[in-house]
Amino acid sequence: MKLPLSYYSNQDVLFMAQDLLGKVLFTNIDGEITAGIIVETEAYHGVSDKASHAYGGRRTDRTETLYNQGGISYVYLCYGIHHLFNVVTSVEDDPHAVLVRAVEPLIGKEIMEMRRNMPASKAAISAGPGSAAKALGIDRSFNKKDLNGSDIWIEDHGIHYSSDTIVAGPRIGVAYAQEDALLPWRFFVNGNKYVSKPNKI
Repeated sequence: MKLPLSYYSNQDVLFMAQDLLGKVLFTNIDGEITAGIIVETEAYHGVSDKASHAYGGRRTDRTETLYNQGGISYVYLCYGIHHLFNVVTSVEDDPHAVLVRAVEPLIGKEIMEMRRNMPASKAAISAGPGSAAKALGIDRSFNKKDLNGSDIWIEDHGIHYSSDTIVAGPRIGVAYAQEDALLPWRFFVNGNKYVSKPNKI
């Protein structure tokens, strides 16, 4: 059920961002397992994408993680408060990534409720990338983790959304990316309450 590392080497990041919808993201922290169904993602297309941390071939201590072979996590701090979890995809030196923007709570809901101080029935528990990461206990210590390891991984539970259920639209919070901010590279399950706003068309 755990996705093999070969899955992540696909070089089509737009396909990956859509294919990850319905997959289940797990964390294991001190034996406490939580998991959520991925219901919202964004694709970041490496060196040619003005919204990507690797745009123009930028290589820093932070972005170096993106240049690894696909199948590891890229976690960074946004606005100094939110940890954002990304799946590094493609092959070495081709820094593609998929940002997980929202998950639907599935396993360990009580633990998520404690982490977020709200009931799992409330959409805000895991809608938006910062909330999703916090609900799953993901912080900077999860950066550069093997997605085939025992701390964080993704499984295929056979959850599939039909193509007419998946909506594509502009990414959120990337106005600095000029014309690339308009690219329809945000994908979400239409009407799913755990998707960050706007969550339906």
